[in-house]
Amino acid sequence: MSKKAFQDFYEEQYSHCYGCGRLNDHGLHIKSYWDGEETVCIFTPKPYHMAIPGYVYGGLIASLIDCHCTGTAAAASYRAEGRDLGTEPVLRFLTASLHVDYLRPTPLGFPLEIRGKVKEVKGRKVIVVATLSANGEICAKGEVVAVKVP
Repeated sequence: MSKKAFQDFYEEQYSHCYGCGRLNDHGLHIKSYWDGEETVCIFTPKPYHMAIPGYVYGGLIASLIDCHCTGTAAAASYRAEGRDLGTEPVLRFLTASLHVDYLRPTPLGFPLEIRGKVKEVKGRKVIVVATLSANGEICAKGEVVAVKVP
């Protein structure tokens, strides 16, 4: 994996997102990286990310999948264009569609691993599929349709 996360390349104007913005003091500050042809993000929920005692809130799971996938969309677009992350013109993506399937309750107390795979890069649209695992078990799957910010 590279040492610098996709989100570290975002310009200041694009760094305020609750999930991935480094300039959002109250945000999650997720970090996503290439791991071969997949992308990976590790996030450890805090006790206040609870749904019911012992389990992670589903909204957090959706947010992690969402932000990891939009970051993956940007990185994949740079890669598809044969460009380095952060080069001009800037490529940044927003969510057009988010679908999450919750497969089992996600336990608190474990780092969550979100893995993304690029399904399609076509024009302004990138489709990314992802899994979210805790303690080695897949707890949720998601798909994001991301569109390039004009």
